[in-house]
Amino acid sequence: MNEEIEQIRQQALSELEQAGDADSIRALSVKYLGRKGRVTGFLRNISELPADQRPAAGKRANEIKRELESAFNAALNRLSGQKEEEKQAIDVSLPGRQAPLGTMHPITRVTRLISRVFERMGFGIAEGPEVESDYYNFEALNIPKNHPARDMQDTFYVSDNVVLRTHTSPIQVRYMESRQPPVRVIAPGKVFRCDSDLTHTPMFHQVEGLVVDEKVSFGDLKGTLTAFVHQVFDRHTSLRFRPSFFPFTEPSAEVDIQCVICRGSGCKVCSDTGWLEVLGCGMVHPAVFENVGYDTNRYSGFAFGMGVERIAMLKYGINDIRMFFENDIRFLRQF
Repeated sequence: MNEEIEQIRQQALSELEQAGDADSIRALSVKYLGRKGRVTGFLRNISELPADQRPAAGKRANEIKRELESAFNAALNRLSGQKEEEKQAIDVSLPGRQAPLGTMHPITRVTRLISRVFERMGFGIAEGPEVESDYYNFEALNIPKNHPARDMQDTFYVSDNVVLRTHTSPIQVRYMESRQPPVRVIAPGKVFRCDSDLTHTPMFHQVEGLVVDEKVSFGDLKGTLTAFVHQVFDRHTSLRFRPSFFPFTEPSAEVDIQCVICRGSGCKVCSDTGWLEVLGCGMVHPAVFENVGYDTNRYSGFAFGMGVERIAMLKYGINDIRMFFENDIRFLRQF
């Protein structure tokens, strides 16, 4: 009988070495240690042995039972540990995980579109400081001390003579001071005004343009802006020029385009007029040329300015300017 239990032990350990997965090990455990297993059966048959052999045989059978239980459990734990290591291991043959990429902000997209349109017309691009002196922001642009634009309700004052620029026109003045005509330049950038509602924010973006040369006319201005509107929207978009007033241009005009929503038939967006205002423009006032040392008898020029947010709202059908600055990923993903 002792030889039989030893033989069972050897067979169990041999088969355990061949087991390659957890299911095979569990099957071996049932085969040898289950209710009908070989070790269990041996223990049940000990009563058939002579009385003097039973204690030794029972002791040895229980030792082998514990040994096999330990061996089966160790094998299962070993397999479990291997699988965990495999999960944590890095497979260098797999492609890397690509980080999610953002998209270009709609204001940046529209600013670049506007810039590309004017660059194709031969315009350069100029930049300037966002914190500006009173002289460049107002006086050099023919805006006197008592002008309403200087009111603290409209302008962020850093000090009595320093402001956050309210438009990008100071860039044009600085540009003209540094060179003689001909001049053909646009000035994109951030501007700041004390205003906040559905169509205004304290900080927004403008693109202003300037052309100075001999014999520049209002007809040149109309042709330039007509080409711009047709390239930004489409060639079927009608536009009109309405008389207006700006201190730094004379004559001055507002430019309206046919409503991009109703195509001129009238809707809530255009207040049933069929038209939408997009920018202001005019012929440069002689006082501005005198401030930069240009000969007003020889040179003439035109200037224009537009809000980038305004163009973007019309182009993409957005009715609340604050959406551009709320960083709502659901909104930004559309662009």
